[in-house]
Amino acid sequence: MNIRDLHLIQLDQALAPWRERTESPPASGWLQAIRSALGISTRQAAQRAGVSQSTWVDAEQREAAGTISLGQLRRLGAALDCRLVHALVPDRPLRDKVEARAETLARAEVNAVAHSMALEQQRADDQYTRTQVEQRKQDLLRGRRSRLWE
Repeated sequence: MNIRDLHLIQLDQALAPWRERTESPPASGWLQAIRSALGISTRQAAQRAGVSQSTWVDAEQREAAGTISLGQLRRLGAALDCRLVHALVPDRPLRDKVEARAETLARAEVNAVAHSMALEQQRADDQYTRTQVEQRKQDLLRGRRSRLWE
């Protein structure tokens, strides 16, 4: 195992709890939901954040629409004694994605050669082809990872 693989494993472990989460943010956004739950008016929240009431209301609307900046959400959340937690969560573990990509490329390369051999009536058996795919996959995984995505 090399540093690159270790980094991938560590990142997958850090993302695992996020991948299991299924809840969505409130439709009105977190700013409005938390502010309302605390019983703080938009005027009071704006005052705590050091912004105008219209800026606060606009920010709540932009958060609900998904157009607020992370920086502003972080600053306004702090006025509600909250911290922003932000993550991109892959649908499946990153290691699985890398290995699947390497296998797809390996299969395409080996099948191209197998097709040419079949045209020349020199087709290899299926076990040999599977072995070749696995060997090529391992070669790809040992190489520069960026080449998997070209």
